Parts: sequence; C-alpha cells; structure tokens
Amino acid sequence: MSGLTSWSHDLAVEIDGHGVVNHAGTAVLRLFADGTGLTGRLSRALRRRGFEPIHDRGRVLTDTAVMIADGGRVLSDLATLRDQGELFGPIASDPTPRRALTEIDPLALDRIAAARAAVRRQVWQLIAARHGGIPTSRVADRDLGKQIVIRLDATVIASHSDKEGAAANFKGYGHHPLASFCDNTGEALVVKLRPGTAGSNTARDHIDVTDASIAQIPWPYRRNLLITTDGAGATHDFIDHLHDLAHRRGRHLDYSIGWELGEREQNAIRLLPEDAWQHVIDADGKARDLDDAGVVELTGLLRRSVGGDQLTGWPADMRVICRRERPGSGAQLSLLEEADGWRYSLFVTNTPGRQLDFLEARHRVHAHVEDRIRNGKSTGLGHLPSTSMQVNTAWCVAAAIATDLLCWLRLLCLTGTMAHAETKTLRYRLLHTAVRLVRGQRKRKIKIPETWPWADDLLALAPPG
Repeated sequence: MSGLTSWSHDLAVEIDGHGVVNHAGTAVLRLFADGTGLTGRLSRALRRRGFEPIHDRGRVLTDTAVMIADGGRVLSDLATLRDQGELFGPIASDPTPRRALTEIDPLALDRIAAARAAVRRQVWQLIAARHGGIPTSRVADRDLGKQIVIRLDATVIASHSDKEGAAANFKGYGHHPLASFCDNTGEALVVKLRPGTAGSNTARDHIDVTDASIAQIPWPYRRNLLITTDGAGATHDFIDHLHDLAHRRGRHLDYSIGWELGEREQNAIRLLPEDAWQHVIDADGKARDLDDAGVVELTGLLRRSVGGDQLTGWPADMRVICRRERPGSGAQLSLLEEADGWRYSLFVTNTPGRQLDFLEARHRVHAHVEDRIRNGKSTGLGHLPSTSMQVNTAWCVAAAIATDLLCWLRLLCLTGTMAHAETKTLRYRLLHTAVRLVRGQRKRKIKIPETWPWADDLLALAPPG
C-alpha cells in the first residue's frame, strides 16, 4: 500500500516563495482590453466633469470584467488580481468597484454601449483579416454565408435573497433577464436585467434588445441579418417591428420566431393530407425518415381558411411552418398530439422561397443560444452580487464584456482545439496558470513552467519582447 501514497513521503510545506504569481494568463485578457482601446473608451464613457477618482472608472469596469472572465462571482473576487500586485499593479480595493457600479446610471449605460460598439468595429476588422471574414453561422451541413445571426433568449437568475427586483416566476425565484448573442462569434451583445416578474411575451423588451443588438453590429454587417428567438417573441408589436426593419432601404433582415400551437393551427393541421409532409434534415444534412419527422407550411391553409383569413393583421410575407416528430417519453402533449401520436412545433419567418427542410433546420439551431447562456452563467450571469438593481445591472454589462473578451481571445489569438475551448477549459489551461515573475534590465519577465502542457499556447498569447 505504501506505493499508493509514496508521492507525498518527501513533501514539506513552508512559506518562502518569491516571484511566484497565479492567474498569470488572465493578464492577457487585461492586455487585450487595453490594446483594443476598450479600457480607454470605457474611461471616457464614464468620465464625469469635476470628478477625479483615485481609480479611473473605466479601469475599474475593465478589471471587473477581467475578474469575471477569470471566474469571479462577487465583487470581492477582485482580490484575485489585487493579490497579484507584482503582475497586475495597483487594483482597486473592494469598496471601489461597488461605488463604480453604483454610479452607472442609464446615461452611462448608453455611453458604455457606444464604447463597446466602437471597439467591436475594430476587433471585427482584425477577425476578418485573420479568418478571411467573420465566421459563418452553421446550419446542418451548410452555413449562412455572410449573414450575421442575432439570437435572443430569456433566462432566470436564481436568487434566494431579498435582492431588488427578485420575484417568483414560472421557473423559480430570482430575476428574468433578456439577452442577445451573435451566433457567428459568440459575443454577448446585450444583457437586459429585468425583474423576476417580467413576462415572456414582453414586446417592448424584445424590441429594445433587438435594436441595441443591431447597434452593436458594425455597420457593413448590419445589412444582412437574421434575428431568431423562441415563442416569447411571437407578439404583434415585435414582429411588426422586425417587418419594418426588414423593409428599410439597404438592409436585408430575416427573422425566425417560435409560434404557438393554437386552435387555428391545430385545425389547419387536421386538414393536411399525409403526402403534404416533407422530409426534415438532421445535423449532417441527411433526410430523416418521414415516419420519424416531417415539416410542412401552414400559411396557405391559414390565409384561405373557410372562416376567413386567420392571419389578418400579421405581415403579409409572414410564413407559418410546422414540424412534427414522434414525442419522447414524458412529453406534455395537447389533445391533438395525444390523438395522432405526433408532437408539433411551429415557427414563423419572412424568408421567401428556400426549401422547408432548410428553414426548419435554420430555426432548430436557435438552440445554440442555450449554450451561449450556459457559458454566460459561468461568466458572471449565474449570480448577481448585490441587493441593488442598479449595481446588478452594471454587473451584467461587465459580464457581457467578459464574454466578449473571451470570444476575442479565441478568435484572434488561439488555434486548433483551444480556439473552440469551453470557458472552463480556458481558465484551467491558460488563465489560471502559475508562473515565476523575475526582474532584470528594468523589465519584468514571466517564466512559464516548461512542464505545463499548454505553455506554448500561453506563450503565443504574450506580447512581443
């Protein structure tokens, strides 16, 4: 048995280390924020006449975002950077970031959004230069070319405290933010923190988040957009707004939005002949057996219903498309679904032509947003650190910036599997690396352990010299 524990026989512990710093890879994110001009632009956005704080507010917000990207969950986790003063220099003490976030009012939020958009323009130029264009959004075995995809979805941030805005909702107790992500790059464009009582079908919130998201996309790329969301976006006001945006000169905008299986849709499905159903394609682009799944368009039946046009008031170019598949065990079904043995899901789109199997596959991958939200919750959005709604709103902005920094790191600096690594993997392999910091010739030099498996990846991130 001694062989099982022999690794520790000659192990001793003492406090006598010099020049050792942890979380050294996180310095790359901080350098990245400085090098792209993000820190400087945030500094100007948060500058107030007659107020000269000891710690620049743009620096504090950037450091908060870097701390969140590193895995921080509360404002006091900024100590992770502050305790590594040899590498990061002076970092604000705990009360300062709280005061800084408290000072971020709606006007400051608008200025921060403008600063982020300006930096994003520069970063996208670098991304396009490195990759030959902005990455494409994938659908089955093909991609959407130059189309930029914005995906909206709401989530619940659980809270068990008396935080301002926290309330019971259909998923528990907490807040109910609405967020948008760029599917092409993974960036968090907008995170709108809402009280837990915020409803799902809140058209005004969807409109505001969509407009703010489009404003985050660099201008040349705004001309060809796809907006996707689930059934929470299926409101008259929101779809009418997208319809108006789509018909502006010089802009091509498609939408794909979940749709409710209501009585009128069920009546239309009952009228369908069996041979109306077409094949659904799987993730590899192969047609699935019609006995397993199918897709059909209901627009004609609904428009030419015996009882009159069932889509009166909705945009004339809006199409209603239905998918069916065999339900899994435990699925909650309507009476129609229980009777005929199929589970139905619907969506609406304004995209003309195109084969139904492609449009269905394009909507199905809206589920990508679930991964974005999952990663977002591991990057600040899983926990709100304050009882103040204003502080938590600013925290969500910092979390969105943290997500962007990690995305830009992947797109501009990493290669191979690391370019697609999960946030947890990036933290373990790169951000949390312990190194030696030595001084000489009026310089500081980071020495990465030779035995660290990802030493070369970390070295490739370092600035020259």
